[in-house]
Amino acid sequence: MKSIIPAAIADQSWSAIWFLCALAGIGIAALYSVAGGAPTPWAAAHAVRFTMFLVLALVMSYIRPETYKALMFPALGGSALLLILVLLIGTIGGGARSWLNLGFMQVQPSEFAKIALLGVLARYYELLPPGEVRTFRALIPPVLITMVPFMLIVIQPDLGTAMLLLLSVVILCFMAGLPLWWFIGSGMAVMIFIPIAYNFLMMPHQQKRVTIFLNPQDDPLGAGYHISQSFIAIGSGGIWGKGYLQGTQSHLDYLPEQHTDFIFPAIAEEWGLFGAFLIILLFGLLLRWGMGVAQNARSRFEQLFAAGLTCSLFLYISINLMMVTGLAPVVGIPLPLVSYGGSAMLATMLCVGILMSIDRNNRRARHRSDF
Repeated sequence: MKSIIPAAIADQSWSAIWFLCALAGIGIAALYSVAGGAPTPWAAAHAVRFTMFLVLALVMSYIRPETYKALMFPALGGSALLLILVLLIGTIGGGARSWLNLGFMQVQPSEFAKIALLGVLARYYELLPPGEVRTFRALIPPVLITMVPFMLIVIQPDLGTAMLLLLSVVILCFMAGLPLWWFIGSGMAVMIFIPIAYNFLMMPHQQKRVTIFLNPQDDPLGAGYHISQSFIAIGSGGIWGKGYLQGTQSHLDYLPEQHTDFIFPAIAEEWGLFGAFLIILLFGLLLRWGMGVAQNARSRFEQLFAAGLTCSLFLYISINLMMVTGLAPVVGIPLPLVSYGGSAMLATMLCVGILMSIDRNNRRARHRSDF
């Protein structure tokens, strides 16, 4: 079969492509349903965007990882400038000035800053001599580099995205081999910082989100409304769901943000536990593929960058699922590939495009070694 299939078609990361298409297809079907059985305003646009961004990811897969390595520092500088531009002329959404309106879509520069930052740190740890990984030289420069985009995102204020960026950096530093006790000490510092952030950095609506998730029934028609309706939607779906296009929570508009942050409860209501498990399984397979790419990478930069991007995707997926099931505060994190939103999908496909590039490089190296 390899001799029959053209090399340009065979030499793709087909496992990832199938997982991406399956997740996006579920998203299209769900968006069609929550719109009352209509392709507009969400399902058709979601399909068009996914097709465009998938082509973009495939094009990116042909760019060698060495090129991305050279672009990371300029990309981080450009992302920082975009974050400053957001503070000046950005669009306000969800209580934060986080978006740039391009006319045909709104983009969130913090997503691009996250990718560039992970690439810069991966490059830094590649250049760092192995003997200095357990010294403060491995900690201080990355902290200073991270603080620039982190503080620019906090000022918006978008604490949810800022914390996800910080967690992604922490995971990458851990995989780079920094001493464990540093992370334990940092965790204790975070515990001390939480009440400070709650009282002085969070907006009133953000404070309410943090406290209400512990007991949504304290304010079921106010701050706890989102999570209460999410519970009802997920619970009413049962094992097999109410049936496609039969969801009452979404069709009667009880479930808020059903096309973005709360798309998972809308799917669980109609498709039940089976549909919910299918989504989690597909995400798990996609993440397993990403970690496999990192494991097989040929350089330290590629290993750390691929693992960092994969773990970043894991954080977005897990926090959205925890958010809609009451295990985390509502922080406005969409479900990648399934939720409606051009910026979130673009950021996800940029990550996947870079992972495909590293995967292609891995296959080239294996092919050369065979000969």
